[in-house]
This record gives sequence, C-alpha cells and structure tokens, in this order.
Amino acid sequence: AVMSTSYCTCAFTGHRQLCGDFDLCVLERVAEKLIKLGTRRFLFGAATGFDLISAECILRLKKTYKDITLCACIPFTGQDNYYSCKDKLRYENILKACDEKIILSDVYFNGCMHMRNRYLVDNCDVLVSYLRKKSGGTFYTVNYARKNKKKIIEI
Repeated sequence: AVMSTSYCTCAFTGHRQLCGDFDLCVLERVAEKLIKLGTRRFLFGAATGFDLISAECILRLKKTYKDITLCACIPFTGQDNYYSCKDKLRYENILKACDEKIILSDVYFNGCMHMRNRYLVDNCDVLVSYLRKKSGGTFYTVNYARKNKKKIIEI
C-alpha cells in the first residue's frame, strides 16, 4: 500500500480535565495543517474537556474552510445529562452546528465509552491526541490506534 500524506478523516481524543500545559494554538495549527493536507472530515467523542474544545476549534475553521465537516460520535443518548449547565450549553450549540451526529447506543452501558473510542479510531485515518495520563479512556484510545497502525499526532 502506498502511504499517502492525505488523511481524509481525523478523530480527536483527549482528557476531560486539561492540564496547565494545554495550548489551544497548537491544536488549531495541527487542525489547519491537516485541512491543508486534505483532511475534510473531523470526528469527536462529544465528552467535556478536550472533545468539546476540538469541536469548537473545527467549527471556527469551518468559517474559512467551508468544505470540512464535523461529526459528533455520541456514545449514548443523554450523554450530556451530567454536564454542568455551561458544558451542556456548549454541547447543544456544537451539536446544532455539526454536519453529522452518530449515536452509538440508545442507553448507557458499561463499555459504551470504549465502544465510542474504538468507533473513532476505526473510522479515522489520523488521530489527534491530548494524552497526559497512563490510564483512562484517552490512554485506551491511543493504544487501540497504535495497535491498528493509525497515524497519531500527539499535542
């Protein structure tokens, strides 16, 4: 197989709690570079923290790059039930602006977050990750992407 530098679909994975070292400018530069390399579809897991920040970044870039699309990969209906009022509002506004919403389960079940994380990896060509801990969902997702020989960009 010929390696191409064009990654049609990008997915984001990162922690709900961001460390002091998180740099939004780096995320924006990486996303814009991917767009310039041909990435047109962006997937995010719709959790608080890095997921919502990534989605908002893509929505800002959509003002310039009209042909890119944003897809919310929602693990279960009602994922936002436990969000703070502020995050719930952000979530609703982002979902309204999304081109596509994929709800993977009608109900919460043990393992539905991992299912969503595998879906993100299985359906992307490149994974942009914000990983600072050796445990949890982001760690699982990055390892799953490595096993599946996906291109990973760590920020």
